[in-house]
Amino acid sequence: MSNGLRRKLTSYGDQGFSLFLRKAFIKAMGYSDDALDRPIVGIANTYSDFNPCHGNVPQLIEATKRGVMLAGAMPMVFPTISIHESFASPTSMYLRNLMAMETEEMIRAQPMDAVVLIGGCDKTLPAQIMAAASSEIPAIFLPTGPMAVGHHKGERLGACTDCRRFWGRFRAGEIDEAEIAEVNNKLASSIGTCTVMGTASTMANLTEVMGLCLPRAGSAPAVESERVRLAEETGRVAARLAMDEASPTVRDILTAQAIRNGLVALQAMGGSTNAVVHLAAITGRLGLRLDMAELDRLGRSIPLLVDLQPSGQHYMEQFHEAGGVPALLKAVRHEIDGSAPTVYGRTIGEIIDDVVDEPGQTIIRTVEKPLKPIGTIAVLHGNLAPRGAVIKQSAASKDLLQHIGRAVVFDSVEDMTLRIDSDDLDVHADDVLVLRNAGPKGAPGMPEAGYLPIPRKLARQGVKDMVRISDARMSGTAFGTIILHIAPEAADGGPLAIVRTGDRIRLDVEGRRIDLDIDQAEFDRRMLEVVNRPSPAPSRGYAKLYQERVLQADEGADFDFLQSEELDAR
Repeated sequence: MSNGLRRKLTSYGDQGFSLFLRKAFIKAMGYSDDALDRPIVGIANTYSDFNPCHGNVPQLIEATKRGVMLAGAMPMVFPTISIHESFASPTSMYLRNLMAMETEEMIRAQPMDAVVLIGGCDKTLPAQIMAAASSEIPAIFLPTGPMAVGHHKGERLGACTDCRRFWGRFRAGEIDEAEIAEVNNKLASSIGTCTVMGTASTMANLTEVMGLCLPRAGSAPAVESERVRLAEETGRVAARLAMDEASPTVRDILTAQAIRNGLVALQAMGGSTNAVVHLAAITGRLGLRLDMAELDRLGRSIPLLVDLQPSGQHYMEQFHEAGGVPALLKAVRHEIDGSAPTVYGRTIGEIIDDVVDEPGQTIIRTVEKPLKPIGTIAVLHGNLAPRGAVIKQSAASKDLLQHIGRAVVFDSVEDMTLRIDSDDLDVHADDVLVLRNAGPKGAPGMPEAGYLPIPRKLARQGVKDMVRISDARMSGTAFGTIILHIAPEAADGGPLAIVRTGDRIRLDVEGRRIDLDIDQAEFDRRMLEVVNRPSPAPSRGYAKLYQERVLQADEGADFDFLQSEELDAR
């Protein structure tokens, strides 16, 4: 196979002319023939003024380029889409597949022998892994790293669990507008991703667990020099990948064993429920289905070990100081397949062997003395979730994990927004809040609306948690007794569509059940009346493509035509 500048020549009907023209134009940038004869490492630039999580990307690019050149290859930087949670309408999830498609096509279209994918914010790393899993060249990932913690009245702050906690206090009238404005200035004290175990930290750590980035690259802070040194070393590794035609691709690295290692770590670290959707999409690209039964089994056998918000108390910088991912893997080594390969050439077992225990640290606990005796995520089934649902049980209220309550139904995010704070809302603390038509098709875009706010009238009475269920997602930074990703969604004919205010809903997390407690004959009668009601089909563009081809949450909310043909054939 041709490599370097000779790779992926533009079609003019004359390959010699294609190379001649390519070299003529690129020399306008000042490159010499020596530079242009070397293997090429592409570096994806996801910097954007709309994305503070990626504020250090320019510095990381320069360090990565330095590493590539020190190893004798040629770095070529190219731009891709950049997605930030708070600057993506209607949702970041809606744009994840677009970023995955665009990144894949840019890798495919341009001449590169390996690629470095730099990303951090919640949907960015998943989109890049999906893209690389569908590409044929080696890839290595470079997370941007978590931000520094802020401080307020002697208390540490970290986006965005503390965002939600303080906003809840403001809604309840516990703090005034002046204080919430002061907190707003302190929550994100530097560039970088959220410093709690939200989706960004979860996916960065899982990228490391699955062997796709360097050791400790999942947790090193965004603003520290270690992050820059990791970027340089990532460039060196990428150059080696570019020079060796036998280098592994992401498909080679992401074996079934590597994916299972990821599930083990997800349960032990208190990771985001969003990771389940992203892993389902990634495995779909590989011709596999995410083993939800194994995820749930691991949730019963592996306790929560990492003391980070929202399931614990601390932040990513403490996790990194305690040893980060390698130390966590050592704590669960009995469940880890140490033979799993990595993109940098060593096995996961060899990385664990190198771990030096940090004396006195209490952030990463042992299996014998865990933070909580249960794993992070439980997988539920029942007549409300025929294809499954998830709950982050480690961040839920223990006294609500078995609960029967009256349903209070919101038909859409808009309906919830209009009524949730009304003093006329008929709601009590032991009710079950139900949000539907907020899934991949119904919203559209499966927003992080599953964290239904406590109705203002109850918040003012001191209510902190309620059972809440939806076909939406929840931010990994959020907390509470919240059932998510109900599949199929209401807009796709799922049973959530038949729930009525006043019905009884039964939650049994230990029994892994979520059920509508009505007579079976009445259940069947209501289901016969269900009419699928996705959002009105757009007439053009990406919106039309999304609405027509997006899959359900249990399939990763990817597009059906992007899943591996091997999976389609099973």
